[in-house]
Amino acid sequence: MTPEQIRKMAAGGEALDVEFKSERAQALADRELVEAVVCLANRSDDSPGWLLIGVEDNGRISGARPRHDEKTDPARVQALISNRTRPSLSVRAEVVNIGGKQILAIEIPVARQPVGTADGHYLRRAIGGDGKPACTPLHFHEMQAQHASRGLLDYSALQLDHLGMDALDPLEFDRYRRAIRENRGRGDEALLGLNDLELAKALGAVENNNGTVVMRVLGALLFGRENVLKDALPTHEVAFQALSGTDVEVNDFFRWPLLRAMEELEMRFRARNREREIQVDMLRIGVPDYPERAFREGVANALTHRDYMRLGAVHIQWHSNRLEISNPGGLPEGVRLDNLLVTQPRPRNPLLADAFKRAGIVERTARGIDTIFHEQIRNGRPAPSYERTTENDVVLTLPGGKANLEFVRLVAKEARAGRTLSLDGLLILNRLWQDRRITTAEAARLMQKPEAETRGSLETLAESGLIERRGEHKARTWHLSAATYRRLDKKSAYIRQRGFEPLQQEQMVLQYAESHGRITRGQVAELCRITHGQATRLLRRLTDQGRIEAHGEKRGRWYSRKHRPSG
Repeated sequence: MTPEQIRKMAAGGEALDVEFKSERAQALADRELVEAVVCLANRSDDSPGWLLIGVEDNGRISGARPRHDEKTDPARVQALISNRTRPSLSVRAEVVNIGGKQILAIEIPVARQPVGTADGHYLRRAIGGDGKPACTPLHFHEMQAQHASRGLLDYSALQLDHLGMDALDPLEFDRYRRAIRENRGRGDEALLGLNDLELAKALGAVENNNGTVVMRVLGALLFGRENVLKDALPTHEVAFQALSGTDVEVNDFFRWPLLRAMEELEMRFRARNREREIQVDMLRIGVPDYPERAFREGVANALTHRDYMRLGAVHIQWHSNRLEISNPGGLPEGVRLDNLLVTQPRPRNPLLADAFKRAGIVERTARGIDTIFHEQIRNGRPAPSYERTTENDVVLTLPGGKANLEFVRLVAKEARAGRTLSLDGLLILNRLWQDRRITTAEAARLMQKPEAETRGSLETLAESGLIERRGEHKARTWHLSAATYRRLDKKSAYIRQRGFEPLQQEQMVLQYAESHGRITRGQVAELCRITHGQATRLLRRLTDQGRIEAHGEKRGRWYSRKHRPSG
């Protein structure tokens, strides 16, 4: 940790992974130091946390006092923390000198299991009631939820010792078998020949405990009678709401077994979901308000990944311009908004997720999120969004509104020609339709993949004639090709884009030269995202027009605005 890094961290203020402690008035007690370390270790993030002693709450560097001696020994601080935490926590401490003031910086790894002080205090880092990061008590049910989010605990596998087969509804077993038959080819058809007890055992919904059949949470969720679910799993609830502005038109809550709840939600979805048909050559294609497969995967994900130890319903909210599906419990550890499309699946309830796969309800590849994005975009809609997700809730938004029917036709024609577009291709084309151009770096962030892999996808689209490249190296941008604009019945859009570019570039150069007094060829290339050769021609054109003038020679040449005399 360098002084510059400390200053930057202090200027950024306290965060979920950074805490400041002042020693201006008095030295920080060992107990308070250890509790602060435990708090930062019990975070839901996957990056290290930092405790900076000698920094005020407002970020001002005031300096730390010597600990246990005339001089702070980082090794003794590390030993203190290791000895006073359970399980023992290994941290890295160092003293950093900033302007004659010492800062004790302690780097704290995220614990794989809850960590407490030696005398049994458990704290976690979270957002407090005032909206600021704070250390709050870590309760037992939160410890279980933390284990589940890190893949260390499967809540759906826990035993409900007081319940047996008589708590399960035979109709729900029939419903599960019907799901396998209806999802032919996707479900595990070997389960169809089993009786109720054998099926429950095969799924792990019950287990034999010393000759007695004992139900697991999974059994209650899949096959439990309604009264059993209400008593044994009071946190389980599903809500369907239809909203019109601030008015609530429908507000229904269910405490049913999961497959029954899904059937009810799908029935309500189909009743509200409108569809129009378009003609593509000799083929008629339905374009729904919302793709049914995307809705199905979204609901299934919410039910299987929700935190069943946390109160709150899985909500399906039908708005006039969007559909929202939310569930209690944040994203599992290691899953973030910027890697949703590429990270390995981490189900919070693995046994439950497997039961849904074997029924054929969700993708057996566990890449249901790809299906949600693919179906939404190929039906001419904006990409799904998880932007409203918090540490406590996952929120999926499917934008509605008017479909881009020309885009639907383009995707359909590519498929009929044997060129089915991948999710990466759809993401790029969808963004280009909205923003007109994209850089390789922007495409990489969109696809959530390295730039080298992204360039391959862009080149493939260019080779197929769907997009075109402009510029070289870092200045390269991509836009829809003339042929694609023609197929989208937007010929003028291509002409406008190509025609406006020189005018836009000229104005950008003139404004830059006006604001900064000068501009070089390299700055023009970077500003307009063009090659150095193109920048030279642009500067020559502006010079010939008398709008700028050149100064200096060769590599030292620069340009300034040329103002015409007034009057």
